[in-house]
Amino acid sequence: MATGRSAALKIDWSKITSSLGLRGQTATALQAFKKRNEDARRKLTLLQEAPQNVDFAYYRQTLKNTAVVDEIENHFKSFKPATYDVNRQLKAIEAFEQQALTNAQETKGKVDAELADLEKTLKNIEDARPFEDLTVDDVAAARPDIDERTSQLVSKGRWAVPGYKERFGDLSIL
Repeated sequence: MATGRSAALKIDWSKITSSLGLRGQTATALQAFKKRNEDARRKLTLLQEAPQNVDFAYYRQTLKNTAVVDEIENHFKSFKPATYDVNRQLKAIEAFEQQALTNAQETKGKVDAELADLEKTLKNIEDARPFEDLTVDDVAAARPDIDERTSQLVSKGRWAVPGYKERFGDLSIL
């Protein structure tokens, strides 16, 4: 226990903040933790310095009513601090940790799949031919819905694409 206390006393809080480059909320949380640490250490020191033994013989000599002293001494000797079973809380924490690990693994799997898909798309973009070199057959093979829409328009006797003139202007004037 003494080595734990000596290690805690050797922490250089400013060096931790500067060496890790902590800023914002993380630095604030670290400062709050430092304050709680110092408060707990101060309280521990005060409690360790406080007298822990009660001299009932002194109180018997000083007080006239020794029955009160005897009663308090009996209560003092029979006092047992309450103990709490923290196993349930520890099990709940462990279950939460396991669930968090499972969720993290699932998320990692989804992210890896997404990265693989994005890398595949990037590779496809890098290996694609320039737009000028594409033929109508290449476009129809890549996007069959364009070929179907074109066939549908031609079957209805429409030779112009809707919205083309509004977007690119009328080239028939030239």
